[in-house]
Parts: sequence; structure tokens; C-alpha cells
Amino acid sequence: MAKVKVGVAGYGVIGQRLADGVALQGDMELVGVADVAPTLSIRALKEKGMPYKLYLAAPDRRAEFDALGIEVSGTFEDMIKECDVVLDSSPGGIGAKNKELYEKLGKKAIFQGGEKNSVADVFFHGYANYEKGLGKQFLKLTSCNTTGLIRSVDCLDRAYGLNRVAITIIRRVADPGDYHRGLTNALQIDKAPSHQAVDLMTIMPHVEATGILVHTPITHGHIITVVATGPKKITKEMALEAFSKHPRIRLVSIAQGFLGNASLFRYARDLGNPRGDMYEIAVWEDSIVESGDSIMYAINIPQEAVTIPETIDGIRAVMNMQATSAEATAETNKYLGIGKWKA
Repeated sequence: MAKVKVGVAGYGVIGQRLADGVALQGDMELVGVADVAPTLSIRALKEKGMPYKLYLAAPDRRAEFDALGIEVSGTFEDMIKECDVVLDSSPGGIGAKNKELYEKLGKKAIFQGGEKNSVADVFFHGYANYEKGLGKQFLKLTSCNTTGLIRSVDCLDRAYGLNRVAITIIRRVADPGDYHRGLTNALQIDKAPSHQAVDLMTIMPHVEATGILVHTPITHGHIITVVATGPKKITKEMALEAFSKHPRIRLVSIAQGFLGNASLFRYARDLGNPRGDMYEIAVWEDSIVESGDSIMYAINIPQEAVTIPETIDGIRAVMNMQATSAEATAETNKYLGIGKWKA
């Protein structure tokens, strides 16, 4: 069976990781990556020996690449023509403009969370609504926070059923290396409900959700607390059992040394993970508590890498590579090495 050909539009924080993730898939072929300027990420790609073909989204800037000796394989349109699916990780709003080109060339595309939901046929999550993406032309991924949040909520919902969740998001202010948010020493609260709660209800309409978001002056990961309520009481032991079986959820504890988001980032680096990435969300065992008929827990969201597995699940859906979420996520997990630490 021929491999599915995939291109990545935008070689930034997410695009780099999408390219690496696709390159690891045994049933996919990475055609290349496209960008508009010789950014630090592109310069690093050159210094690594150009493992991926590079295409220009702004051909009029070719001279800048030539001056740096950066090899270019063609235009953005050239790349799209070679692809079955394009993973669009360009800045918010640009993907909607790129969609016109995808439509013109009759190609499928998967957009990241920065685009509006209207850009796609389906607002997508690899576990919660995979089947809705089968054969569609355009999908849009949930944001990093929503992706990890839905993993945990869907996990409990599948095991025991859920009616309602209330969330608090303690949100990192920017990605490592970003300067556009400035240097801050304050917390900032958003108007409730947070978009993550609204997005969760879009993906899982049978669960009533509300939430509050607080911006924090940190860069490595978000932390979300969740209070979940089902038709029947979920005990701590039941929650632990469900979470422990999920490949994309890592159970950790304070006693092990996982004191917070920075501990998980450091652990990922100690594992030798590229860029200190971790595909799994982490649930602190210490945070799982029963409150009446509800269960409360806290999760860590590694924002730079958490959406990569679900995006690859999206490729499997639009190309009808696997018919069910269970089959598709298992293939993605296998090639990314997710869950192997549980063995």
C-alpha cells in the first residue's frame, strides 16, 4: 500500500514537531516543509543537514535563502501538488488564506487551533470524535490545552460516563524563546467561560463544561484542574485505573519528584526527547480527590508537543487509513513510541 504523502506549512514551534512526527510514521511520507523566511528554525534545519525538503511560501524572498546557502526545493504550491494532506501550522489567519489554494488544487488539509472553527468541516480530536473526521477534506485541531483536557475527560467518560466538568486553566504566557508578551510579574484572568470549556462541549456535546483561565508568567507547560461529575460516583481508585490504561496519559506523583511543570520538562530532557518534548499529558496522583459525587484532578499540558499525536490521527481520518479511533490512535502511538514506558 502506498504511503500517504504529507506536507507541513509553517516550520515554527508546531510545524517542526509535526514534520518530525510524520517522518516517524511508517505508513506516511513527509514531502517537505514550507515557510516564508530564513527563521532560526530554518537555519537550524540547514545546520542539521536539511533532513527535510524546504519549499518557499514567499518566492520573492528567494534571495535571502540563497545568500545563506539554504537549499530550496520549490514553491509552496509545488509542495502542495505533491501531497495528499497538508498540515497547516502557519500563524492564525494565514491558514484560512491557504485554504483557498488547497481547495483550488483539490487537497486535504488539517489546521491547528489558532484558526477559526469555520475553516474546517470538523473540529477534531483523535480520541473523542475521530469517526467524524473520516474522509473529510478539512479538519481543525483543538488547542493544546483543549487537546490534553479532552484526553482526560474522554478517558473518564468512556470508562464511567460524565455529565459535567468544571475546569481552571493556569496558562503559560508564551512559548520558550518568545518575547512578544514582554517580561511580566503578574497573573491575568480571562472572562469566563474559557474557550477550552466551550470547545470541549463542541467536541463532546453531552458533557456540560465551564471554566476559568489564568495567564501566568512562565513558558514550560500549562496546568489544568478538573472537577468531573458523572451519573454515578467515580472514586479515586476508579480514576487511577482509567488513567493508567491510557497511552497518552502519564501518572506522576510529588513523591517521585514531579513538583510541577518544570519537573516534567526537565524529565523529558533527561529522557533525551528532542527539544524536551513530551507527547503525553501528566496526571498527578496526589491531585486526584473525591468531592461528594465528583472527582477532582490536575494535569500538565506540554503545549509545544501535545497536539502532534492528534494531528497525525487526523491524517489517518481524512485518508480513511483506519476506521476507528482505537485503531488509528494505536498506529500513531506505535510510531511515536507513546506509552512504551508503561510496559
